[in-house]
Amino acid sequence: MAALKYAGMDDTDSEDELPPGWEERSTKDGWVYYAYHEEMKTQWEHPKTGKKKRCAGALPYGWEQETDDKGQIFYIDHINKRTTYFDPRQAFTIEDMQVKPKRYDGNTTALEVLHDRDLSDKVVVITGANSGIGFETARSFALHGAHVILACRNQSRGIKAVSLITEEWRKARVEAMTLDLASLRSVREFAEIFKARKLPLHILVCNAAVCTQPWSLTEDGLESTFQICHLGHFYLVELLQDVLRHSAPARVVVVSSESHRFTDLVDSCGKVELSLLSPPQKEYWSMLAYNRAKLCNILFSNELHRRMSPHGVTCNALHPGNMMYTSIHRSWWLMTLLFTFARPFTKSMQQGAATTVYCAVAPELEGIGGMYFNNCFRCLPSQQAQDPTAAASLWELSERLIQERSTPPQVL
Repeated sequence: MAALKYAGMDDTDSEDELPPGWEERSTKDGWVYYAYHEEMKTQWEHPKTGKKKRCAGALPYGWEQETDDKGQIFYIDHINKRTTYFDPRQAFTIEDMQVKPKRYDGNTTALEVLHDRDLSDKVVVITGANSGIGFETARSFALHGAHVILACRNQSRGIKAVSLITEEWRKARVEAMTLDLASLRSVREFAEIFKARKLPLHILVCNAAVCTQPWSLTEDGLESTFQICHLGHFYLVELLQDVLRHSAPARVVVVSSESHRFTDLVDSCGKVELSLLSPPQKEYWSMLAYNRAKLCNILFSNELHRRMSPHGVTCNALHPGNMMYTSIHRSWWLMTLLFTFARPFTKSMQQGAATTVYCAVAPELEGIGGMYFNNCFRCLPSQQAQDPTAAASLWELSERLIQERSTPPQVL
């Protein structure tokens, strides 16, 4: 009781009160055990109730776990400037039983989805992570212990994003690496550098996108919206496929959009037409190009899951939220104005990142993929997005485009 009171958590349940001579302790990873000093023994079961318990979640805000010179774990309360050997999580323990999946909605934040999660054994790569939803996704993973790599086109902005996260938590394992999805050469260089480090890859988030871009061709001769939103990610996954397999179970998360519903990609034979994905300037409309790229995201996700799930790698696509004020629409002042007016009525960036994080870590999605999510719930995408023939056709087209412009590794 004295230790509980010291930690500022002296509420107790009489049923769980320990008999004389017993002490409740916890392991480093939060499992509760009991020490009986008179007989110098320990056990997992509560001496009165016979129940097994574990700590419910992470350390309270402001607390940190350390180890002293004798190897004993102690806890630092940075807010109140105090130290104790009592684990403050022991004030909030739950029985060791199967916990039902939590229910989330459009108001849920990424940090709420990650509550109680220890991701210190995970390596995460997120494209376009220096701002907006990508940044909040990276921040949320990093604050829960993951080793997070921000794959950004602009290295200085990536370094600034890293600094913001480490200022919030000095022990965050987060770094920036250069990746320009508008350049297949840059994608290849990123993959080579990453693989040379011999790191695993447990979560790959294909988040980067552009919207309302003026017509332009990449250095690879393709329309930029299509290459940045789809083909660059396709090539990145292809190059990292062996790392994902060796890291299994691993997950790929593809950020799409409800905009995918307002277009089509196939001809009368069900084949995907390159002329629609990478049109000449006179036939280009920026919003339509974005819609088509987002449809590509879901088709790619479905086909990737079909090919990689036998190897322990799953993939799901998602919609982060409507009319969210991110930087992807910065090229068109009218769209920026519209998004500015809508901003008070839309999700925050933390809420926008929630479904991405949910697809990346939800226990109930282990081994499950080929689905589309909105507000952390599965929903049906458009009819064409569910078409396996269109997905296979897009995959073949994407492979051919890359083969014509580079020397890729063995295909998936």
